[in-house]
Amino acid sequence: MRTILHIDLDAFYAAVEQRDDPKLRGKPVLVGGSIKRGVVASCSYEARVFGIKSAMPMAEAMRRCPQAIVVPVQMERYVEASQIFFAILGDFSPEVEGLSLDEAFLDCTGTERLLGEPETIARTIKQRVTAETQLVASVGVAPIKFAAKIASDIDKPDGLRIVTPENLLPFLHGLPVTRLWGVGEATRAALASMGLETIGQVARYPEQALVGKLGAITGHHLAALARGEDSRSVEAERDAVTIGHRETFEHDLDDKGELAITLLSQADRVAVRLRAAELRARTVTLYIKYDDFRQISRRTTLVQATSDGGVLARTAIELLAKVPIEARRGCRVRLCGISAENLEARDAPRQLGFDEARREKGERLGNALDRVTAKFGKGLIKRAVHLPDSDDEPGD
Repeated sequence: MRTILHIDLDAFYAAVEQRDDPKLRGKPVLVGGSIKRGVVASCSYEARVFGIKSAMPMAEAMRRCPQAIVVPVQMERYVEASQIFFAILGDFSPEVEGLSLDEAFLDCTGTERLLGEPETIARTIKQRVTAETQLVASVGVAPIKFAAKIASDIDKPDGLRIVTPENLLPFLHGLPVTRLWGVGEATRAALASMGLETIGQVARYPEQALVGKLGAITGHHLAALARGEDSRSVEAERDAVTIGHRETFEHDLDDKGELAITLLSQADRVAVRLRAAELRARTVTLYIKYDDFRQISRRTTLVQATSDGGVLARTAIELLAKVPIEARRGCRVRLCGISAENLEARDAPRQLGFDEARREKGERLGNALDRVTAKFGKGLIKRAVHLPDSDDEPGD
C-alpha cells in the first residue's frame, strides 16, 4: 500500500504578505489587483470569516469586509517562498508532484525505516516549513492521492489528518459528494436527483445506473473514487510551460505609451521569475482584454531565448504597436499582460549570434539586479520610467 502526502501552504499569498509586513498580521488581507475591477488572488483567514474566497471579484469582497486591506500581487516573493518549500519536500522523497507554487503531492512509500512513520514524516515537514519559511502547511496522508488531498484540506488551517488503509472508506463515505473530483454544480444536482448526497451513497449505488445517468466516463470515475480506488501515481514535478504576469486596470486605458510602461514593469517581473527558475524563453505573448471583454493575444518567437526583461519588454511593445487601441468603446484596454513561453534551461546549448555581447550584457544586468534585490530588498533600484516626476510630492 502506498503512502502519499498532500502538502498545502495555508492562504499562501496572503500568508507571505502577513509574514513580511507585521502590520498586516491578524488583519483581513486581500491579495489581488484593482479594488474596482480585480479579483481576489488569495485572502487571509481573517478575511475568510466574511465569506471571502479566492477568485471572488474584489468589489464583492470589499462589500463583505470594508475594513479589508488590499495588497498587490508580488509574485517574486511567492516564487522565493515556493522554492524553499519545494526544496524541503525534496529532502523527503524524489517523487514530488507540484500542483502549484504552494501545494504538492509526495510519495513516501517505503521510506518508513529511514524517515519514520507517515505521521512523523508529516509533522517533520510541517515543522521545517514553519522554521524555514515562517509559513504554515496543512498535510494529509493517505494511501491514494484523492484522499490525501481531501485530508490536507479538512482540518485547515495548520491541519494534519492521517487516513490509514483501514479507515479509508469510513473517512470517505461520510463526506458530501462535492468532495469527489469532477463533481461541479451540474453533477451535484444530477446526483441529488438520484438521492445521492454522500460519497458512501454513491459507493452503494449500482454503477451501471450511475453510468446511465452521468455517462460512461463520469459514472465509472465517480464510482471508483467512492470505492476508494485511485491508481494514479505521484508524478515528478513537470517543467514550467509558461511564466507570465497580467494586470487589470482601475480605469480603461487608450494610451499605448501608458500600456508600454506597464508592459515594461510586467516584463521585468517575468524575467525575475525566469532567472529564479534558471530558464530562458523563446516565445513572447502579449495579452489584451478590451473594455467590452473581448480578448486577443499576439505572439512572436525570438531568434535567441532570453531571460532579459528589456528584450521581453521590447518584444511585447512591438506587438502592442500592431494592436488597435483607441478612445472609444470596444478599443479601450481593461487588462494587459505578457507571457514567456517555449521555455528552456539557461544552461542549454545555444548557437552564438552576432549580438552575443549585447545579449550577455542584458542578462548579466538582470543577474546583478537579482543579487541586489536579494541582499537589500525590492524597490531599491527602479527603471527611470517608473519613478515619480521630479515635481511630484512624496507619496503622490
